[in-house]
Amino acid sequence: MLGIYSIQKFSTLDFPGRLSSILWFSGCNMRCPYCYNKDVVFGKKQIEEDEIIEFLKTRIGLLDGVSFTGGEATLYPNLITFSQKIKDLGFEIKLDTNGINFKVIKEMVEKKLVDYIALDFKAPPNKFEEVTKNKYYSKFEKTLDFLIDSDIEFEIRTTVHTDLLDENDINEIIKILHNKGYKNTYYLQNFFETDKETLGNIGPQKRKLDISKIIDLIPIEFRNF
Repeated sequence: MLGIYSIQKFSTLDFPGRLSSILWFSGCNMRCPYCYNKDVVFGKKQIEEDEIIEFLKTRIGLLDGVSFTGGEATLYPNLITFSQKIKDLGFEIKLDTNGINFKVIKEMVEKKLVDYIALDFKAPPNKFEEVTKNKYYSKFEKTLDFLIDSDIEFEIRTTVHTDLLDENDINEIIKILHNKGYKNTYYLQNFFETDKETLGNIGPQKRKLDISKIIDLIPIEFRNF
């Protein structure tokens, strides 16, 4: 059963400019080889909504917001009503998403149930299925276009493992974002090596991305390089 797998009660880093809790939601509609949240992706619900709400009531005035991550939070069937309960307590919500579930994301934005979105641009169109094991780039693109045309605060980010994506692939993503009118910062996240087993057992990169070859059509920030 999909639902809340675990909670990190306090974070100063995850939600830009806010103190937050982080909720991990089980399940995902992608199988990215570098993902190290294998236990979350294949996990089941561990925590009931009511437990989270009672905890957040004790953090009113102490925390600014709640981050939804995973896995893929938009797969959770009760996400809209759960988000409303959190908003009713006065908290802001950040959503980490791969963008495939356009309908849920659109509803959250239009109902003002989300304040910040971090959208993962996993790969350019020609490599999207290879990297994500999901063939619906068009659904991701629909979400991307919607967010660019909206007033929501959001960022685009890409995790880079050079066994999967090279400089040409990243530059292709940058060109797509530039041509669509994306004005915010594009975050390139270097693959973070960990002892945890990844979904694809991919192992360390053979080399790091050569950032000198990355074009600067849009603002770019490099994380963990």
